[in-house]
Amino acid sequence: MASFPGELARPPQEWVARVCNLQRWTVMSSGGHFAALEEPEALVEDIRAFYRGLR
Repeated sequence: MASFPGELARPPQEWVARVCNLQRWTVMSSGGHFAALEEPEALVEDIRAFYRGLR
């Protein structure tokens, strides 16, 4: 999960880990609800890093 500082609501990491199979938690430096439009490079890099870990 990528946690963006401008997101409307950010659940606590502990809660997400308890109710989901959390594999990755990244705290991003900027961006918000529309991260793909606001910070596309950072979002793509985080997605790539997630999949690199699955190889």
